Order: sequence, then C-alpha cells, then structure tokens
Amino acid sequence: MKNGLLFLLIVWGLAVNVKAQVHDFPKPTPSQMAWHEAELGAVFHYDLHVFDGKKYNQAYNRITPIEDITIFNPTQLNTDQWIKAVKAMGGKFAILTATHETGFALYQSDVNPYCMKSLKFQEGKGDLVRDFVNSCRKYGIAPGIYLGIRWNSFLGVHDFRIDGESPLVKNRQMAYKKMCEGMVKELCTRYGDLFMIWFDGGADDPTKYGADVLPIVEKYQPKCLFYHNAQRADFRWGGSESGTVPYPCWATFPFPFSHAAQKEIVFKDDFKLLKEGDKDGKYWMPAMSDAPLRGYNGRHEWFWEPDDDAHIFPLKNLVDMYERSVGHNSTLIIGLTPDDRGLLPEADVQRLTEWGREIKSRFSNPLKTAHGEGTVFELTLDKKQAVNYIVLQEDITQGERVRGFKIEVERDKKWKTIAEGTTIGYKHIRPVDPIEGVKFRLTITQSSALPILKNVSVFNVMTNR
Repeated sequence: MKNGLLFLLIVWGLAVNVKAQVHDFPKPTPSQMAWHEAELGAVFHYDLHVFDGKKYNQAYNRITPIEDITIFNPTQLNTDQWIKAVKAMGGKFAILTATHETGFALYQSDVNPYCMKSLKFQEGKGDLVRDFVNSCRKYGIAPGIYLGIRWNSFLGVHDFRIDGESPLVKNRQMAYKKMCEGMVKELCTRYGDLFMIWFDGGADDPTKYGADVLPIVEKYQPKCLFYHNAQRADFRWGGSESGTVPYPCWATFPFPFSHAAQKEIVFKDDFKLLKEGDKDGKYWMPAMSDAPLRGYNGRHEWFWEPDDDAHIFPLKNLVDMYERSVGHNSTLIIGLTPDDRGLLPEADVQRLTEWGREIKSRFSNPLKTAHGEGTVFELTLDKKQAVNYIVLQEDITQGERVRGFKIEVERDKKWKTIAEGTTIGYKHIRPVDPIEGVKFRLTITQSSALPILKNVSVFNVMTNR
C-alpha cells in the first residue's frame, strides 16, 4: 500500500512539474502588449539636410557637418497635419527623430548647444519635440522619440567613436557620452509619458563607448519601450527595411538584446534569427518591420527630397506590406518625411489615407468568428459563401503556444485542407485561394500548452482594387 501511494505521489509530482515546465515560457510585458496591439505606426525623419536642396546621402552626411544651420526654416510647420495623416492610416503611435546623423537636436537642449536654440527660426525658441508630442496627444496617438547617437557629423562621432587615442580624444569621448546621457534625461523628463525611446543603431555597450542610457530610461520612463543596447531590447529589428518579415516569425528570442551583441550569431544567414525569431527563445522580443513610404521603384528615401513623389509606394504594395508584417506577427513602422515647408506632402497624405481605408475595408467585417480554449474551432456560415482570407490570433498574454495548425473546409461531407502553418502569435493573416463553403475548421495540430485563441475569423475580401 505504501509503495502504491508513493508511486502515485511520484506520478503526481512529475505531472505537476511537467505542467509547470510547459507553462514556463516568455510572455509580453504590458508595454510589449501595447506594441502588438498598435500594429501600425510611423517614424518621422526630419533634420537639417531636408533644407539643403540636395539628395540625401547617408555616407556623406555621417561625416560632413552642415555648414549653415540657419537653412532650417520650415515656414509652414504644422505637426498637427503630420499626426492627422498617421491617424488616417490607422496608426496608433508616432516617433520623431529628435536627433539624427547631423547631431542637431530638434528641441531646446541644455546639454547639447547644437540644437534649436541656435536657430533664427522662431527666434531660437522653437521646440519641435514639444510640438510633435502635443499633436500626438491631441489626436490620440502615442508619442515616441528616436535618438540617434551612433553618428554625429558635427562632433566627429563615427559609429559611437571619436577617432584617435590621445588624452584629448578620450576626454571628448567621455564628454560625448555624458552629453548623450543628459539628452536622454531631458527627453525622458520634459514631455510626459512616452510610448518608445528608439536608439537607432543601438546605444552601444556602456562599458565601452556607449552612453549609459538604460538606467535613465528605466528611472524616468519605466513604462516605455526601450530599443536598444547591449543590455536590453523590448522588440527586435526584423532583418530588412522592406516593411515585411518572413513566415514563420516568432515573438521570442534567445538573447535579451537584439543585435547589439552576439553579432556572429544574430547576423548569420542574412539576419535569419532577427527575421524569424526563435520559437524556443527565453525572451519575449517581437519583430519590427520598417520601410520608408517613399521606397518604391528602386528608391529608399527616409528623408524628403524634391521631385520624389513618384517613389511613394502604390496602395497595392502597402496592403501587401501590411499583410506580411502585421499579418506575420510583427508590428509595422512606416517612415514619413515632412518637406522643407514643414508639411507632409499631399501625395503622401493621400496615400496614407487610402491605405487606412483599405485595411479597414478588408478586415473589419468577418463572415464568422470564434474564440476560446481548445484545439478545434469550427465556424458555420449562414450560407455557402466564398472565403479568401483567414485571420488568426492567440491570446499572447499567455505566451505563444501554437506550434502547428491546419485550416479546412467541408466539401461533400469531407474536410479538405486549404492552409497549414506553424506560428500564429498576436496575428496571422492568411490569404487562401477563394473557396466556397459553409463549414470551416481550424485545428491546432501541435502546441506547447493548451491553445488559447483570441480570434478565429474568415473573410471574403474584395481584392480587385
């Protein structure tokens, strides 16, 4: 009897342990959930060279200071107009380049004299970050700040470093680190709660050349997304600037940083790890897809240039981008660039408005939906109808559990598979060849724990626009 009881206790203990292990996988923080739920946002690139009348040349601008900063003179500046365009496209957040590669700060900095205080524009009292954040709050868009500290052509900083090893250089390097830390504190304390702080190209390792920015962000903006340095990344770059990620794309990753360290692993095979993630990764780190709106037909313009409207992505391309980013378990950031007047060009505004309408038109009216726990979800339509899109969503507050699935339609009292996949994550949009039916079924064929589906929907999307 004792042996039997002991055996049952061991079996029970093993079962409890297995259950604990099964459920011991990463889950998003509240700020990461907000990132997923936003789905779509914008980053506004604005800097001195928008006003020089020349084509943007990244390599040149990284090493060549702007001779005359008084060229910055957006006479029709209207950040409300920028943010209304984000609202029209269905965006939930917007980010502004408070500094970029020139090193010029688009606000009233007390630690960086190379800022709007030095302009004739608005008598040196302008603060574009302030105006931008106020417009975001006015229209219900979450504000974010982009801080480029990897390059600074004015101070001669190249890839975080000032070249040389002399005492003068070392002192300048230390002064630059302190200035960057000071700017982060200013931006974290002056403009209210921020959705995100984005260090483009990272903020490097603070034990080497990088500024020690993470403690500042954690102290003054504990709820904001941090991207990124060698210590932490709350999301990861998706491995290209195409606005898409491949399928599958998992929201988990093997390291707490994205690509500021372990580059020999992260950059291997054309950024495969960044693009696909790691389904067994210990850290929740979803993918970011990004692309400039003016990136069509051989162009890739993050900054405004004259006579470049022909390179705005067509609507069809943008819809495809949305489906292969948001629909592949990623959040999409589209790059927008106001012109030298201080306005987002009308052609850009029009295309963003069309895009927002098209997304809403396609995915706002499902034929049928289901949700809940389990491995089989059956949807019965009111009548036989054509279906050409399926949208699936897990309840990712409990982690990514699904590892395999199939979608079927009942034809002649038999189930016919029309699609199969692996990851679902926050959202998976699956186009299928149009097929008529009354009954459709999702079957989870493999999972790491009991699947919890937030949304299983079938659509008949009009795609001939």
